[in-house]
Amino acid sequence: MSSRPEILFPLFAGLDTLPGVGPKTVKNLDGLEIERPRDLIFTLPISGVDRRKRKTVQGADLPGVVTVEVTVGQHRAPARRGGAYRVVVEDEATAFQLVFFHANEPYLRQILPTGARRVVSGKVELFDGMAQMVHPDHVLEPREADEIPEFEPVYPLTAGITQKMMSKAVAAAMTRAPELAEWIDPAQKAQAGWPGWHAAVKAAHNPQILADLSPAHPARERLAYDEFLAHQLTLALARARLRRGKGRATVGTGALQAMVLQALPYSLTGAQTRAISEIAADMAQESRMNRLLQGDVGSGKTLVALKALLIAVEAGGQGVMMAPTEILARQHLEGLRPLAESAGVVLEILTGRDKGAVRKAKLAALAKGDIQILVGTHAVFQKDVEFADLRLAVVDEQHRFGVRQRLELGRKGALADVLVMTATPIPRSLALAQYGDMDVSVLDEKPPGRKPIKTALVNMARMDEVVDHLRKAIKAGHQAYWVCPLVEESEAVDLSSAEERFRRLRASLGEGVVGLVHGQMSAEGKDAAMRAFQAGETSVLVATTVIEVGVDVTNATIMVIERAESFGLAQLHQLRGRVGRGEADSTCLMMYQAPLSQSGEQRLATMRDTDDGFKISEVDLEMRGAGDLIGTAQSGLPKFRVADLEAQTALMAVAQSDARKLMHDDPVLQSPRGKAARVLLWLMQQDQAIRLISVG
Repeated sequence: MSSRPEILFPLFAGLDTLPGVGPKTVKNLDGLEIERPRDLIFTLPISGVDRRKRKTVQGADLPGVVTVEVTVGQHRAPARRGGAYRVVVEDEATAFQLVFFHANEPYLRQILPTGARRVVSGKVELFDGMAQMVHPDHVLEPREADEIPEFEPVYPLTAGITQKMMSKAVAAAMTRAPELAEWIDPAQKAQAGWPGWHAAVKAAHNPQILADLSPAHPARERLAYDEFLAHQLTLALARARLRRGKGRATVGTGALQAMVLQALPYSLTGAQTRAISEIAADMAQESRMNRLLQGDVGSGKTLVALKALLIAVEAGGQGVMMAPTEILARQHLEGLRPLAESAGVVLEILTGRDKGAVRKAKLAALAKGDIQILVGTHAVFQKDVEFADLRLAVVDEQHRFGVRQRLELGRKGALADVLVMTATPIPRSLALAQYGDMDVSVLDEKPPGRKPIKTALVNMARMDEVVDHLRKAIKAGHQAYWVCPLVEESEAVDLSSAEERFRRLRASLGEGVVGLVHGQMSAEGKDAAMRAFQAGETSVLVATTVIEVGVDVTNATIMVIERAESFGLAQLHQLRGRVGRGEADSTCLMMYQAPLSQSGEQRLATMRDTDDGFKISEVDLEMRGAGDLIGTAQSGLPKFRVADLEAQTALMAVAQSDARKLMHDDPVLQSPRGKAARVLLWLMQQDQAIRLISVG
């Protein structure tokens, strides 16, 4: 079934096949991303207007919409051109005015003849103590008054589209909504009290009271769930396909891991032990592992990754650990090599720098199996890199590696397990939406010995005090980062602000004390500046945000973030995590420009009051919304029309377990419910998922 089911044809026809929708309307609806009748059906009202009839405008909650029967009085034409045309009307208790601008007098006299009874409905405001209804939405004879809905849904609009056009177009699309077979598990549907699909769509477009517009209303909740289910089915299909891809059972002996644990000065946290046993269980299975290791700054991910790599070596295979930059790859090398050596394991690095004979020798050792663990950058993707027996690939910092690279890596070791590490704590709802195809292990404890970082908010006006504080710290042998603000989108301006700060600090702290690193520098230039700072040759490193990911300088104990209010919470959290990596107490000074906006104040207060990355990410999600948090364009986050990722996390979690269960019970979606689920995938335009089934 790789073509759209016939029952959905009417929903995927052109918009111009709907009565009353012309080419101009089609073009304008594009502004709401409405291209087919199905899009109209999934564009739900955002609010509603109560148009229940009242006896009088007196005592109504003004300004507000009022529907009332009146007797038409006199017409007053404007004294000058472009003035207001007024018609006096009387309800049971009081007189008020209907006001029209740019009026067509003969037309108004025709629909509002003096002495006649009419029902009018529209927004009433008080103007100089007199109630006025400007441009009524409805003017009808009493016998036609039933045409006015008691509660009128209000749809989102765009240039060139009015409420009337939108309501008509939706009503026309609704006549095409078919009765569809049920794809929701009957027990789940009964427990939640949800209507069928057709009834849900109908109810969502015909709210009777304000409460019917709430996301928790059974009809709306069901439609949100349908979107989540379609998305999670797509991820479950991708996951099932990966699991079907033959893997190999990799079982460790534990011998090398034990030697490494003995070499460690401390014991593992409960979270680390739990993550390692989840990974070991995955690796021991015949199917391929596809796991995400999510941990906050400094939660000890690298050690977990090393233990996983050792399982591969114990089983007689090899492991590779990939980092997004050369600096990070070298840092992994420095952190892991002493531990690997304590267990007699050969660990090597391969980056773009390796050339000629050196590179050749490394490739030969790798192909023979003499190198057991390889640390590298994307250079390990190159064609001539061959492993003797690659069992595990660990990928550091997910957002730099897309799904495509994950697959590439899979080809190197056709059966290799994949472990992805990310230091960005992601709220659970986003983790479900973005990584629903992966199994997730979370490190939510800090290893012993990590000291809390003292965080203070400092007004930019106190710049001199901050520089004095820095001077004393440098004298005492400490090092500091100074992060410059993202002034504007233009890199040139960012750059000038960093260079300006660099010059000023050099003037007050002395030559050779301050280094500079920014995005416009060549990779070699950045590396050199970072290395000088790592080696302690410079004491202060002025930087744009290029340092946020993973670079370790244990002697750095101060982090100054200039104009901290211009950064997002996740970024501030990552930056702060660059210090506090050694024995000494560390401080983070967040400098802000007064006055702070309300959201700026909330962000900085959150940073001052907690260092729990997961808590911070939840606040970030509430404040910024899902799209912003991970940059929608590159995040692969689906656009939901009805569902709200932030408000309906629990629903997404239910959809994930339902989708996985359905795939487990009916992997090719052939049961009656499976076939209904295929229709859902077509309805939700999950074409890639449909391809996965047809391949499967």
